[in-house]
Amino acid sequence: MTCRSLAAPAALFLLFLAPAAPAADAPAVTGNVAAVSDYMFRGLTQTWGKPAIQGGVDYAQPSGFAAGAWASSVSDRSYPGGSMELDLYASFGRPIDADWSWRAGVYAYVYPGANLSEAGLPSRSLNTVEANAALTWRQFTLKYNRSLTDYFGADTEQGYDGDTHGTSYLQLDAVFPLADAWSLSLHAGHTRYSAQLATALATGARDASYTDTGVTLKYQLATHWSVSGGVTHADDGAFYRRVASFTDASDTRDVGGTRGFVMFQGTF
Repeated sequence: MTCRSLAAPAALFLLFLAPAAPAADAPAVTGNVAAVSDYMFRGLTQTWGKPAIQGGVDYAQPSGFAAGAWASSVSDRSYPGGSMELDLYASFGRPIDADWSWRAGVYAYVYPGANLSEAGLPSRSLNTVEANAALTWRQFTLKYNRSLTDYFGADTEQGYDGDTHGTSYLQLDAVFPLADAWSLSLHAGHTRYSAQLATALATGARDASYTDTGVTLKYQLATHWSVSGGVTHADDGAFYRRVASFTDASDTRDVGGTRGFVMFQGTF
């Protein structure tokens, strides 16, 4: 059984990336690099509580088309045989009026070298593809994500009673500018698995679905540099409080719960 745990690349772009405005009708290419104390995604740690190095590049056209790539170090305790996550994504969106806009796209999470066979299980990739659609009103964004593949390898080989195609994530994000160079980001989301464990855990838990929340405070140090600190919380402790490492079954960790992180990021 695996559990998905990282600090959402899409959320990082929405909450932390602030590129300069491009010239009218000119495509924009922006990039980012970051060091983070704990790589969190949807309330779960991707790095087993350890730091990560991250970076990416984005391309956007005035027509509304956008694409990019993003990478981060990850823990082989969650992704056996893997040490990196590579995200590839593309989307299209347009403004509706001065306050409203929409965007829809596809997002792929790729883990080079990672496979359940590295943990002595039947061969299984953990790569995942999601479709998504978002509606933004001023500083608020409501986004729906739906898995087009099994959700990070979760399937019958990991003890589920079926495949996890169609697992969904609904999220609401908001960013509030504060005085001077400060801003505050709020997040809430819910992951709904399309399958459950065939046999319950010792805690009695079978359903991996859970809700996560987060708050992040960002300070813009200079034009291209910022520092952020935040706290996230994921519920369903019965499922996530004692997750076993793929590399050592006796090594367990609470991958959810309440966790803090600090990020130092540069954009260009």
